[in-house]
Amino acid sequence: MFGYIRPVLDRLDEGQREAYQSAYCGLCHTLGERHGWLARLTLQYDFTFLAIVLTAGEAEDKSACRRCPVHPFRRPRACLHGRHMAAAADQSMILSWHKLSDDIEDHGMITGLPFRLVRGVFGRAYRRAALAQPEFDRRVREGLARLKQLEGERSEQLDRVADTFAGILSSSSMAYPEGSATRRALEALLYHLGRWIYLMDAWDDLEEDQKEGRYNPLDARFQGRAREERAYLETTATHSARLAGAAANLLELGSWAPIVENILYLGLPAVQSAVLDGHWKEIRQTRRKPHERSL
Repeated sequence: MFGYIRPVLDRLDEGQREAYQSAYCGLCHTLGERHGWLARLTLQYDFTFLAIVLTAGEAEDKSACRRCPVHPFRRPRACLHGRHMAAAADQSMILSWHKLSDDIEDHGMITGLPFRLVRGVFGRAYRRAALAQPEFDRRVREGLARLKQLEGERSEQLDRVADTFAGILSSSSMAYPEGSATRRALEALLYHLGRWIYLMDAWDDLEEDQKEGRYNPLDARFQGRAREERAYLETTATHSARLAGAAANLLELGSWAPIVENILYLGLPAVQSAVLDGHWKEIRQTRRKPHERSL
């Protein structure tokens, strides 16, 4: 994914920051345990949010103190673990691998070489995750095939393209039984969040895509005048973010509620503003860990 889904840490109290850290560190440890040490390099804020909403309210997901392999001399931190954290690790590995595949197709033979090398490193981890989550992997593959077809046609139907990407992310709700209230709410939350992510990424990549002659859904929809349609993008993206918030209210989030609300009601607007104003790449390059007080 893209690292857009993050909390405003200054607006969380100490206990809430520690809880968020437990999900972040827990996902890191689970990735390492299930898919090898290098799989930890795929860790992102987006996947941490996925882990939180999958594990929220589940008594079977426990916390244990573990040392960080990157910072072995720091005191052990609480790390969330359990079957839903394992599902989040598998799904994040699958999504990361397919994102690398997409990056390879977007670049030429030379510029795409780094992505090929990284994908090769994660090949075994991806296959292990796909064996654990075959139906999720199938849906991601099918969704990306539809998305690639629309992009190949240089579709001007922005809603259709964004809907296809949103459907891919909503497949993560499969961690819960079909027809359950939790799955329905989670599917809606992730769908609207996925649509928001796609719109943000399209705007963030607009200038580079135009320069390289690559397809960009906003550029296609507005016939090269996307920058003049910022108000439209801001309105539709904000609508998706609000619908994601409404879906989250249907979930039994327990003690995770203030953290999820912080991300959806404070984090998304802050990131959206940074993306639309053109500051997001700078913020992303100075990425901080959850225990540091920053966006």
